[in-house]
Amino acid sequence: MAKVEVLMPKMGESVAEATVIRWLKEVGDTIEMDEPIMEIATDKVDSEIPSPVDGVLAEQCCQTDDVVQVGSPVAYITTEAAEGAKTAPATPEPVAKAVAEVVAVATPEVASNGHSTNGAVEVMDVPRRSESGRFYSPLVRTIALKEGVSVQELESISGSGRDGRVTKTDILNYIPTKEAQPVVKPIAPALQSKPLASIGHQTVPLMEGDEIVEMDRMRKLIAEHMVMSVQTSPHVTSYVEADVTNLVMWRNKVKDDFFKREGEKLTFTPIFIECLVNAIKEMPGVNVSLDGQNIIKRKSINMGMAAAMPSGNLIVPVIKNADQKNLLGLTKAVNDLANRARTNKLKPEEIQGGTYTLTNVGTFGNVMGTPIINQPQVAIMAVGAIRKKPAVIETPAGDAIAIRHMMFLSHSYDHRIVDGALGGSFVRKVADFLENWDINRTI
Repeated sequence: MAKVEVLMPKMGESVAEATVIRWLKEVGDTIEMDEPIMEIATDKVDSEIPSPVDGVLAEQCCQTDDVVQVGSPVAYITTEAAEGAKTAPATPEPVAKAVAEVVAVATPEVASNGHSTNGAVEVMDVPRRSESGRFYSPLVRTIALKEGVSVQELESISGSGRDGRVTKTDILNYIPTKEAQPVVKPIAPALQSKPLASIGHQTVPLMEGDEIVEMDRMRKLIAEHMVMSVQTSPHVTSYVEADVTNLVMWRNKVKDDFFKREGEKLTFTPIFIECLVNAIKEMPGVNVSLDGQNIIKRKSINMGMAAAMPSGNLIVPVIKNADQKNLLGLTKAVNDLANRARTNKLKPEEIQGGTYTLTNVGTFGNVMGTPIINQPQVAIMAVGAIRKKPAVIETPAGDAIAIRHMMFLSHSYDHRIVDGALGGSFVRKVADFLENWDINRTI
């Protein structure tokens, strides 16, 4: 028998600790590899820790509500392997941010209200769990103390986290609405106020019959990310109309045999991704990020693909190293990620680290769109609906009008780093790959 040590995984560059929400397995329970053993929460994401091995849970090193440092042991699992303690490898470290941050960006750690009242009020420390049983994370408690939010006020905030838990976004959205802001005694020199990157708010008059529906957590994060992206990058969009008739004919010819042979549906998405990857190889200037005045040239081509969730929100799973996959590999990756996005089974690392993003607005019957860049990337492409249209084509006998399958491509890019020459040439290059598709290609 061997004992395997399970460590608290790292969930992001700025995350140093996580709080245990609940245990999913008890001591003595049999566990299969990759089966979740506990739920944890940080101020950026709620997640599960899977078992790295098959075995039996021998020891729980922490209890519910405990705050555990990254890299610290959380459990021991006994296995049938040879004697000797081992350390289980932590789950893969996220390349960029935590799970919600694939469609959202984190707000500053501490917000500042910038107001004071005539009467100073001392706010007591916020307990980890209130008398009502509600849990508050370390960062939420720190913000509450710094901004003078009492336990009673916290209890009144509608939480968007798991089991109604108040998240960082919830409390930061609440602070500007306070009618009177108490002055809080300084708690530490390190807690300096930082401006809140809010999504903007204006008072909207209500009319008879109106219904107020609070955003869910994902929608709040998406709203923040969209506003942040527009405020960060000067967006420019270039458009190209592509004749994809050969591509449509080829897919119609091979898709049934492909499904019988591989058990996978051949959609247009992996084809679009292959053409994007080929264009990026020739024009890598769109596969970069901007850090201040430094350009980060990405070695990997990690392709994000917008996918719909059951809630109606969108999430962007990422195909890592898309340039190393053939069309069959891309098809399997696209179908797998899209299916698990619809069932909320994506892993945190699968929605991080994208270097370029594709969104298919044609899914909704739209012919084109002006997509917003998924920070910290510098470009994103939208593909529109494929429609039959009359078009002028060149033939040996001269020009002729024929019915063709046409599609618009919309390429939005960060004009700080991507000029019109590159941005426009790139979308034209993608269109060239689509238009010159080999109708006799085998897969």
